[in-house]
Amino acid sequence: MTPRSTEDRLVGRSVARREDPRLLTGRGRFVDDIALPGMLHAQFVRSTVAHAEVTAVDLSAVRQVPGVVAAFTAADLGLGDITARLDRPLTEFVPTAMPVLARDRVRYVGEPLAIVVARDAYAAEDGLEAAKVSYAPLAPVTCEDEALAEGAPLLHDAAPRNTLVDVSLFASEGIDAVFAAAPCVVHVDSRTGRQNALPLETRGTVAHWDDREEQLVLETCTQVPHQVRTVAARCLGLDERAVRVRVPDMGGGFGLKCVVGREEIAAAAAALRLRRPVKWIEDRKDALTASFLAREQHYDVRAAFDAEGRILGLDADVVCDMGAYSCYPFTAGIEPLMASAEMPGVYKVPAYRVRGRAITTNKAPTAPYRGVSRPQYVMVVERLFERAARELGLDPVEIRRRNVITDFPYTGVNGITYDPGSYREALDLCERTVREEGWYEKQAAAAAEGRHLGIGYSCFSERTGYGSTAFAQRKMEVVPGFDLSEVRMDTSGAVTVTTGTMSHGQSHETTMAQIVADELGLPLAKVKLHQGDTDRITYGWGTFASRSITVGGSAVRLAAAELGKKLRRIAAARWGVAPEETECGEGCVRRRDEPAVSLSYEQLAEIAYLKAHLLPKDIAPGLTGTAAFDVFNDGTFSNATHACVVELHEGTGQVEILRYLCVEDCGVAINPQVVEGQCRGGIAQGIAGALFEQVTYDAQGEPSATGFMDYKVPTAHEIPDVAIHHLETPCAFTETGAKGAGEGGTIGAPAAVLNAVNDALRTTGVELDHTPITPEAVHNALRRQRTLEHTR
Repeated sequence: MTPRSTEDRLVGRSVARREDPRLLTGRGRFVDDIALPGMLHAQFVRSTVAHAEVTAVDLSAVRQVPGVVAAFTAADLGLGDITARLDRPLTEFVPTAMPVLARDRVRYVGEPLAIVVARDAYAAEDGLEAAKVSYAPLAPVTCEDEALAEGAPLLHDAAPRNTLVDVSLFASEGIDAVFAAAPCVVHVDSRTGRQNALPLETRGTVAHWDDREEQLVLETCTQVPHQVRTVAARCLGLDERAVRVRVPDMGGGFGLKCVVGREEIAAAAAALRLRRPVKWIEDRKDALTASFLAREQHYDVRAAFDAEGRILGLDADVVCDMGAYSCYPFTAGIEPLMASAEMPGVYKVPAYRVRGRAITTNKAPTAPYRGVSRPQYVMVVERLFERAARELGLDPVEIRRRNVITDFPYTGVNGITYDPGSYREALDLCERTVREEGWYEKQAAAAAEGRHLGIGYSCFSERTGYGSTAFAQRKMEVVPGFDLSEVRMDTSGAVTVTTGTMSHGQSHETTMAQIVADELGLPLAKVKLHQGDTDRITYGWGTFASRSITVGGSAVRLAAAELGKKLRRIAAARWGVAPEETECGEGCVRRRDEPAVSLSYEQLAEIAYLKAHLLPKDIAPGLTGTAAFDVFNDGTFSNATHACVVELHEGTGQVEILRYLCVEDCGVAINPQVVEGQCRGGIAQGIAGALFEQVTYDAQGEPSATGFMDYKVPTAHEIPDVAIHHLETPCAFTETGAKGAGEGGTIGAPAAVLNAVNDALRTTGVELDHTPITPEAVHNALRRQRTLEHTR
């Protein structure tokens, strides 16, 4: 097949997003837009205490509330549990069953106990007020120290010291001697705040029974429709064929929606019982307090360096507070396993030891929020390099330059093989840009005026395109990885593409179409993507871990190539030549030796569908290409360097970001503008974690942030313009040369911001290692400096 010329290719061009005309004119269709005849509305009776035995749930008064149609407990609906497992011994992993509706015990404020179904949303809320739940309170466990304390109350009897995961994946021989002999040993003790992924669209579902198809249909905003189907079928005792999951337009997910939630299963059970459509839309209070959370982690890490600033060893202890339960299918291991496996990152670390633990506390459970531990461990490792540079008298960029991986493929001490990237090149370009823009001179001038400017960097890689092999190495019982695609042409020569990935803002309708259009030589308008329907798509793992273009896009390209082969076979048979003597392009198949001789796709489709008697006996009617794709190596690695310039304001402790730069390499960028959108959105979320967002709890396990007055979300005023520079190291392991780009912005931003803040504090004697960085911490550090100056 002859590809389009470079000038005509769609891949690599910032073509306009095909989704935008629909979404920007209010013609998108989201879960809350769905209205079915006879539809009822559901809300959940939720626990008001963090830890207790449930002695009674009385819904009798609820059922008397005007407008309430029904109210159910787990016993009423016969609901089972959602259980996610790792194939590890109990010394390393303790499985925990998460009931769809809590029965005899509650483990966090907001845990669902019962579902109330009413004629409208207001009556459902009124019904909640009439519910009476009796508790026998238990002592809550609200932090790491309480969870791991001797004799602490146990959330799950099978989990000693409230530990769900305890793994030591790597322990290089002789590492203690390495640290004992090292000229420079630095230490960072860092904690990161618990966050909410905060998609614009909260979770929700509309469930109804289809008598004709004998199917329970769930229309829900999920990143993993096939996994929702599997769990719903199991919990409700149905064949998987009897459950269909469809995903309409979705307003963000960020990992929060790549796990199976309890509420959508309970709403489906109510619809099945009542044989009427049931809608549940999560309100913002529940989204902030009772939905899946992430990021509350503690790192105690040492690094050894030689006198020239080359790293000799890394020794880490990681504790991740995963809340009350394991999520499905990733389990509570998702954060500590990610941190343990990938912490060496872009640096040549010769010796490594790590212990990773997941603890359970009386908080909402954790899902794999965008970046999954990488923003945290990158921040810690980058702090180690900053600290070592200071102690050794080295430039902080130079010490990184001496340690980044430059020879590829590179197999790290963690056993992971990194494919070629531009780690050194990205660092050099980022620093050069900062210098050319004059920020070091501006910093010196500000210091002379008594102002506090800081410049911070972060270097990192983003492992993308995790295949089945990579997930199997984590010993997941449910092993994600592959993706399937079908490309089908109709009689007009237009094609329909299916993918098992699921867009929640990543522009799949555009980028997947670019891939197919280039492969077949079609106009972009001739390609339509279908996603998020378990009846139309054979199987799929959905969207997470930056896998959509790397894995899903590769499957789409292969399926388009298979369709192209069939088109060529039909044309070749008509001409009496071998298929190898033909090529696809510009909406037709033509002969290589006589390009003027061609058959349009419409003509070939007419033969394939309407004149099948003209087909050779070895060619079946129809025009369909199918393919599967998996990654059997260690994945693909995008990389980037970020730089951040901040000014600290003494009076308020405010951190103002003056400049933000990103030099990224995601291989072949299918659509550069889409990549830049991913970078900017990710950086905004990374800045949010560095400076603003945190879910906190009081001593009784009550969440403090129930609205945006308490949960500090940055606005456009706090997020700077981001300058993005692209490098391109094509990937050898994907069909398009692309690597993932979905999480990199979030991964690099906290480290860059924290390093910039510490650079601005360099004369105060204070270093900050925790996020979010509070105005109080900055104000106190600057005030300390003023106090010291006045006492001299």
